[in-house]
Amino acid sequence: MGDAAIKVTFWGVRGSIACAGPETAAYGGNTACVEVRCGPHRLILDAGTGIRPLGRVIAAEPPAPVDILFSHTHLDHVLGLPFFAPALIPGRSVGLWAGHLLPQMTLEQAIRRLMAPPLFPVPVDILAADLAFHDFRAGEVLRPRPGIVVRTAPLPHPDGATGYRIEHAGRAVAYVTDLEHRPGTLDREVLDLVRGADLMIYDSTYDDAEFAERVGWGHSTWQEALRIADAGDVARVVLFHHDPARDDAALDRIAAAVNLLRPETLVAREGQSVTC
Repeated sequence: MGDAAIKVTFWGVRGSIACAGPETAAYGGNTACVEVRCGPHRLILDAGTGIRPLGRVIAAEPPAPVDILFSHTHLDHVLGLPFFAPALIPGRSVGLWAGHLLPQMTLEQAIRRLMAPPLFPVPVDILAADLAFHDFRAGEVLRPRPGIVVRTAPLPHPDGATGYRIEHAGRAVAYVTDLEHRPGTLDREVLDLVRGADLMIYDSTYDDAEFAERVGWGHSTWQEALRIADAGDVARVVLFHHDPARDDAALDRIAAAVNLLRPETLVAREGQSVTC
């Protein structure tokens, strides 16, 4: 990969709860974690259970700063953080970013609450790396590393969530997960965030037929992903945050259906990489 490219690798593609087993082996059962390489820099989107295998890879490499951008702090998006190997190594640098918690709470307070009795056996202090907590308000523009601009937007989700648009060397990747759309109305903030993106990763937990029975659950559909992508002139779509009830056969059927409507759309799989 040249320095001008953005490389995206999926380490966890599920929502709600991990679901390992033979029926989910092809697409993977880990919860949300996406690695984004921007030249020499590495950003990680969410710290679901998929961050554990990614951490083993990073820990074996020479030390370099890593930034984790949280869409929100529900368990399926943070549960892997205590098992992220680089965070346990003295001298490593890990930045942690969240835009949905202020003013009621900080990200550090949320992580300390996660890693506390009676739900977790060791405190945050076991993480021996140099941790830097960054709280912002969704809508702000971030510059976590040289040459990288991260635009943000609030997403409609219980307890709040943040969508991200990562821009580097003229390329753009949008990460929009854990949002509930309003049928018949395209979300203007989401459209502005994804407009013209080379790649859009979108919460496709349900399909339109299921959605009516899940209003208030905070998620969207693969059909809405295509509507947003078409309206926003997005080059390529990745369907993400799969319902843990979807086995490989069900996701294969979605892949076949979606590619009749928008060829080259991807249904996210663990281990899959896309360069744009």
